Amino acid sequence: MSEPDRVLVIIPTYDERENIELIVARVLTSVPHAHVLVVDDGSPDGTGKVADAMAEADERVHVMHRTTKNGLGAAYIAGFGWGLAEGFDVLVEMDADGSHAPEQLHRLLGALDSADVVLGSRWVPGGSVVNWPRRRKLLSLGGNLYTRMALGIELKDATGGYRAYKRTVLESMDYASVASQGYCFQVDLTRRALDGGFRVIEVPITFVERERGESKMSGEIVREAFWRVTQWGMAYRGAQLRALRGKRS
Repeated sequence: MSEPDRVLVIIPTYDERENIELIVARVLTSVPHAHVLVVDDGSPDGTGKVADAMAEADERVHVMHRTTKNGLGAAYIAGFGWGLAEGFDVLVEMDADGSHAPEQLHRLLGALDSADVVLGSRWVPGGSVVNWPRRRKLLSLGGNLYTRMALGIELKDATGGYRAYKRTVLESMDYASVASQGYCFQVDLTRRALDGGFRVIEVPITFVERERGESKMSGEIVREAFWRVTQWGMAYRGAQLRALRGKRS
């Protein structure tokens, strides 16, 4: 599946007027056969109107307008539903701020030849981050280390938001029930894919800190991720203990 016939890149937005035109143009230049779905959460800065103008000019661009800011996870869930209903074979998650380079999208799509889910990873050999303060880097590395230890997975960057799914993965899971928001949403989908027996691999990417607009990272997002991963980890370890006791009895 090096060149999937039907690729949809889902880009959630909230106040990304400064970035959306450029990122969509870069996607369509890098992967001309792809389509883009902008999922706008009622941006007060007019991002949705900019996206509408792009959609009128190019049939590969689509826009979903949502009336309230319900978080990253809810935006992707809505985008997945639309993409599956429209018959797309591969659904891609990508940030609007330019931190995920569309020029590297071919790496994710090409890797689907041997996988069901491909994660763009900052922390595998060849991956990197640009213009990140030391605190952000340590937070990401620490969060991913904690995720590996709690959930027993080997992935280096389960929290990253640049990724590609085959439609069969999303069709097999009840993704609409994912209550997580922020970066915890990414961990939740990853563990569900692994639990479903799908092959999840990582390819290196260069993550670039946004130059325009404001980051959506907050303490609330970090706290939610820690709390939910801890819960999942306790459930995972409990299942291991029950299985071990069953073998001994």
